[in-house]
Amino acid sequence: MTFLSDSEKQQIATAIAAAERKTRGELVTVITARSDDYRYIPFLWAALLSLLVPGILSLLDNPLTWNMAYLVQICTFLGTAAVINWTPLKIRLIPRTVKQLRAHRLAQEQFFIQKLHLTRERTGVLLFVSVAEHYVEIIADQGINDVVTVNAWQTIVSEFVCQIRSKQVADGFLTAIAACGKLLASHFPAKDGSRNELPNHLVELQD
Repeated sequence: MTFLSDSEKQQIATAIAAAERKTRGELVTVITARSDDYRYIPFLWAALLSLLVPGILSLLDNPLTWNMAYLVQICTFLGTAAVINWTPLKIRLIPRTVKQLRAHRLAQEQFFIQKLHLTRERTGVLLFVSVAEHYVEIIADQGINDVVTVNAWQTIVSEFVCQIRSKQVADGFLTAIAACGKLLASHFPAKDGSRNELPNHLVELQD
């Protein structure tokens, strides 16, 4: 699923390049539609609701035979699973902590997959977005973590999350990139001979 137009992606790449001209930090942006397919969620809810069918029928002085009651139970399971498999509804039924854990795990994986841990001065910064979960995370390498606290990133993350909820994904990236660049420049200003070690384009993960 594509959330950004080609022109918006180019704006993001241009913003990263502009930010990196003022700092030795390396910014990489990653976006995904969702951090997990959560395949078990529809079946979990379907099983729960179908298990309630016998009790509900008994409260209604069930006139059905056991065979018919069993058929109702099966239909309840299949119907519920089909309905909840609709992604927007499925995402709403997942506990927030589960969504955050899945997104955090994927963000950590991407930090290493995108080679942010291999910069010369350990100054890589990942800006990770998982749209379905309304999740944003900034992960910085050791060289940056030594001088920049986690709280310093939180304001950037919180503002970006609000923009995602408002479906302003491109604006969220541009604002966050500018803020990250300013913060990095204050601690790791550019030097002569600095070179771009990682790509500037937005990385889009496929479902």
